[in-house]
Amino acid sequence: MPRHARQKSKADIYHVVMRGINRQVIFENDEDNKRLIDTLKKYKTVSGYKLYAYCLMGNHFHLLIKTEKEDLDVITKRIAGSYVYWYNTKYKRCGHLFQDRYRSEAVENDRYFLSVLLYIHQNPVKAGLCKDISKYKYSSYMDYINEKHDFVDVDFLFTLIDKDTFIDFSRKSVTDIHLDANDNSFRINDADAGEIIQQVSKCKNATEFQSLEVPLRDRFIKELKQKGLSIRQINRLTGISFGIVRKL
Repeated sequence: MPRHARQKSKADIYHVVMRGINRQVIFENDEDNKRLIDTLKKYKTVSGYKLYAYCLMGNHFHLLIKTEKEDLDVITKRIAGSYVYWYNTKYKRCGHLFQDRYRSEAVENDRYFLSVLLYIHQNPVKAGLCKDISKYKYSSYMDYINEKHDFVDVDFLFTLIDKDTFIDFSRKSVTDIHLDANDNSFRINDADAGEIIQQVSKCKNATEFQSLEVPLRDRFIKELKQKGLSIRQINRLTGISFGIVRKL
């Protein structure tokens, strides 16, 4: 099927989601998360965009970004290309890491801007990664609380609402529907599932799991399903295709 043209934002502001190929994990540990954040910082200067929010979520990440100097396609290619080169070198792998096409939606008014920003910051709580968004290390929420100005562009939000109102809103559920890369109906949260996968397979990351001999890999997948991990969860955390996991 032909691809549809992306919706152009009149305000040049976009909610972007970039997801691992086959929903596999793209951030294995603190170093990987920090590397992506450093990449966002680097290309913010190179590409001249404003970054209003970000959240790294294991197998994908969210951005709320305003393009200025370069188009969104160029910006996402820079970010993805730099991170993939580093990731493949670190884990001694080759090939694609991200899905070919990032997802984006236009953000064109102040109300929707606020809604998207809150939604992005609430993702870790909804996914069961934490109970308090202020405790999550890999999002821009605390930049707003601490009012940092060196990386995340916090000033625009505070022309719309004050900080106390923002904190109050952040505790409430966002009802608007936005791009979502997660299936949040997990019986086991991703952090616990990752530990179970390591215990069963002795693999430290998705790349090692993918390198297993097929009979051993399949035996581990069956065991993971018996331990309560969902098909999509195994697919996402190991990088093994949904079809293979489902048929075992």
